[in-house]
Amino acid sequence: MTQISLVLPFALPPPELAPDLIRALQAPALATLISRSALRQQLPVDDHIRALPHEAWLAQALGASADGNLALAGAVMRGYGLAQQDGTWFIVHPAHTQIARSHLLIADMRRLQLTEAHSRALFELAKPYFDESGKTLLYGDAGTWFMRADDWAALETSTPDSAVGLNLTDWMPKGAPSRAFRMLQNEVQMLWFEHPVNTEREARGLAAINSFWPWGAAPASAGLNTSLLATSDALPWMAALAGHPQAAPVTPVDALGTDAIVLCDALTEAALATDWAGWLQHMHRLEQTLFAPALAALIDGRLKQVQLLLSHRTRHLALTTTRFSQRAFWRRPTLDRLLP
Repeated sequence: MTQISLVLPFALPPPELAPDLIRALQAPALATLISRSALRQQLPVDDHIRALPHEAWLAQALGASADGNLALAGAVMRGYGLAQQDGTWFIVHPAHTQIARSHLLIADMRRLQLTEAHSRALFELAKPYFDESGKTLLYGDAGTWFMRADDWAALETSTPDSAVGLNLTDWMPKGAPSRAFRMLQNEVQMLWFEHPVNTEREARGLAAINSFWPWGAAPASAGLNTSLLATSDALPWMAALAGHPQAAPVTPVDALGTDAIVLCDALTEAALATDWAGWLQHMHRLEQTLFAPALAALIDGRLKQVQLLLSHRTRHLALTTTRFSQRAFWRRPTLDRLLP
């Protein structure tokens, strides 16, 4: 049976704004998909997992959930052609942290606009310090590096998106290796402080790259079943996880030949920035490029089942619709199922 699971982070609006946003949203295909569903499940959100609900679900689906951490590093490295035989590896992102009124914040990596030249310069400058600490550093792309840190296997980390906009104290790496991590982090921060790369970035109105964010620790040998994963509007590391870091975005219609999980990250940047006008624009685009094609494929039989996994920070909803359930014409299409 041909079926797809559409993973749509931040497709659920926040509870306090949901009524107004739903009234402004024009998405008849989405309304039909969710109103004529065969199954509706409120999925549990585990507060102990330092990840967003869709990230935790995806890790579970791929077999990459280990002791509350998302063990994705090995699979992402293979997507970049950097497969390793030994060691514990972390995904590392060059990052910007800033001081708010009373706490630290981390910036959304989507907004950093870090070029390959600048990233390479910072990477080459930091690498000897990682080497001296017994950590191997490898380059993936401008926003994605990798670190081997066998003695940090117990480091408890958070996904970067789960920490954006929140008090960073609650999301920093913790556990026995955290002190060693902070020492290396401080050395790198001093190294990059007032570096010409950051001087140039700040002159252009861009945020300085003043820290790094590790997460996703996994043994190099850990294998994941990512063959059914496709991405759309995704960060490079997400596309690499699906095995196509340099490929054009994949839409569900392109993935209809087999069962598939399609991760669409189009809404996250606007939601994290609380740009709800932008969120509505992206939802309206997805109505044309994602929801309407999926509905058409259900009706004409190319698809037998569509599962929509919709989430925000504290809520995760799974709605399953089938070709048969779409025949329930008496169910009036409505977006009210997106409401809390």
